[in-house]
Amino acid sequence: MNKKVMANPRDAYGETLVELGGKYPNIVVLDADLSKSTKTILFAKKYPERFFEMGIAEANMISAAAGLASCGKIPFASTFAVFATGRVYDQIRIDVAYSEANVKIFATHGGISVGKDGASHQMIEDLTLMRVLPNMTVLAPSDATQTRCLVELMATTPGPMYARIGRANSPVLYSKADLKDLEIGKGWIAREGSDVSIIACGTMVDQAVDASEQLHKEGLSVRVVDMHTIKPLDEKLVLKCAKNSNAVVTVEEHSVIGGLGGAVSEVLAEQGLSVPFQRIGVQDMFCESGEPDELFDKYGLSTPHIMKTVTKLLKK
Repeated sequence: MNKKVMANPRDAYGETLVELGGKYPNIVVLDADLSKSTKTILFAKKYPERFFEMGIAEANMISAAAGLASCGKIPFASTFAVFATGRVYDQIRIDVAYSEANVKIFATHGGISVGKDGASHQMIEDLTLMRVLPNMTVLAPSDATQTRCLVELMATTPGPMYARIGRANSPVLYSKADLKDLEIGKGWIAREGSDVSIIACGTMVDQAVDASEQLHKEGLSVRVVDMHTIKPLDEKLVLKCAKNSNAVVTVEEHSVIGGLGGAVSEVLAEQGLSVPFQRIGVQDMFCESGEPDELFDKYGLSTPHIMKTVTKLLKK
């Protein structure tokens, strides 16, 4: 088995901001005392006059970003996911979403893979919080390459947007050439298959691909959909998966309530489709501290658990 090439999506984010800064002089970047971790420090060093260190004042950062957007700027506001959504929800709701401000909120350290930081920093509700806001586009890139592509699309697509990535290095799933036709709102088929469809986002796409390859050795044909856009959801692709598969499974490093699994289940229910369906994610609980792989295994997000769920669901 070939060793996976690893890269950190946070590095991809910071480096892409620097590249975009050279193309678009109206791009500005804001951070809340975490620029070394979110990698916006790279933009700060290159374009200090367009970087705003807001300190530990996330609500102020979002409101300031909305003000900059009203002046024709394209602001990227960054901090950890737990602060970027939960701490500033009112400002996002009114100053950004309600006002349809062209603000790009890019959060790092999403999900339980922040590991030892524990439940206080393991943000597993952010996709739900952002998905229910009118006018808000919600993204969850799966690797460093897709992060670069989606950040570029965020910069050139008007409207409020929220994107979240994890903390750790992750396998590189794509080359830039692979994603030349990537679009916001259009799911990406990472693996074709017919027996079952796994619809995943973010860090879980790699786990889903591994599960697909292992199940293939057992004689199962498994489609993997990289649903990088949670909202607007690619409903046509969801329905295609349901109609052309014997079962559908969603996988996300997020609560099973209201995120990707919730969005897919809404589509299936409203269309009256009775395909066997299962959501994989963090159940209705907070998680403990630990190494990412240990937490994935304990809370049912690992490749073996995905394989077990698929096999059990197909027996129905």
